[in-house]
Amino acid sequence: MGSRQRLFWCSDPYDLPASDGRFVRAAADNCAFHIRRCPEYAAIARRLGFSPDQLKTVEDLAKIPPIPTLFFKRHAVFSMPDRWPVAMRVTSSGTSGKFSQINFDWGCVLAEVPMILRLGWRHRLISPVPANCVVLGYKPDKHNRTGVTRTMFGLTFFSPPLRRTYALHYKNGTYVPDLDRVIRDLEGYASSPFPTRIIGFPSYLWFGLKRMEELGIRLKLRPGSRILLAGGWKQHYAQEVEKPRLYALVRTVLGVEEDHIHEFFGAVEHPIFFNACPRHRFHIPAYSRVVIRDVETLEPLPMGKAGLVNLISPLIKATPVTSVITDDLGYLEPGEACGCGIPSPTLTILGRVGLSDITTCAAGAAQLLGKGEGL
Repeated sequence: MGSRQRLFWCSDPYDLPASDGRFVRAAADNCAFHIRRCPEYAAIARRLGFSPDQLKTVEDLAKIPPIPTLFFKRHAVFSMPDRWPVAMRVTSSGTSGKFSQINFDWGCVLAEVPMILRLGWRHRLISPVPANCVVLGYKPDKHNRTGVTRTMFGLTFFSPPLRRTYALHYKNGTYVPDLDRVIRDLEGYASSPFPTRIIGFPSYLWFGLKRMEELGIRLKLRPGSRILLAGGWKQHYAQEVEKPRLYALVRTVLGVEEDHIHEFFGAVEHPIFFNACPRHRFHIPAYSRVVIRDVETLEPLPMGKAGLVNLISPLIKATPVTSVITDDLGYLEPGEACGCGIPSPTLTILGRVGLSDITTCAAGAAQLLGKGEGL
């Protein structure tokens, strides 16, 4: 069994100290692979004076070249060419007008399976009871390779799916929302003997609930019904509401209590399954490490200080995304401060940094490759 598989088969998904050795070994092997197979990544490592041999402890993970996600939105960089046995190519949502292209190798896909099962079981998401599914997102289509579509479709399998209703349908080259259809189907599901699982963007959940409230529709979904929220508000950020307000509306309109609402965090460049705990905080799983970096200097910051979120994982070999800097601002806190019983540190996302800041980081990566300011 390779170092990556040994890491992703860790028995306790939140015991970071027990997984530290496996993580460092897998990260070193992952970086060495990218340096051998990806000339662009090798150039960045060489210019930064980085070698996988430098990775001895968890603290050394901050030395891995952190590449901004915006760089991948402007450059298609791979460690496995298309002729290799690549499992799939996934893209980011492209809400900024550009999208990342991330190749997933088969080893990555096989490593994901135990991670998802362990975390799904830990957070009581897996059930043998069939459920009707409402997906407040994109209906899969051959023209759509976005990671969020893949994620939401995958989440429907945590319980045997009876039916799937989608809020966004592909028509004439674009996706068209149909919340009224979702509401009609949701009313039918409420009278079904089976629970309902609502999966999707929090923005679409809010818009749908407000529409139901306007129509005077109040439902009582069957016991065991759950709401799984993936993705942020993105282009609807101006209409974002606080979580307590959203949860209160869920309880009023659907009869689903807060402890049956689950949130997820991740990125197509870092497809690690971050699940919110019962207190709605994101604890770092054993398959990821997080460094918070100063917006101007990119130096690592101590716990409690806010900065750019740098996500690290040795999951993918087909694309050099071992260490990526997102356009999110956040901070870390000790797991004990949460009080839910999960010991690993928590990651709090504050919002998105200004494009000029993350563009500067991406320009730096481009200059290391000799690509100039135009990225």
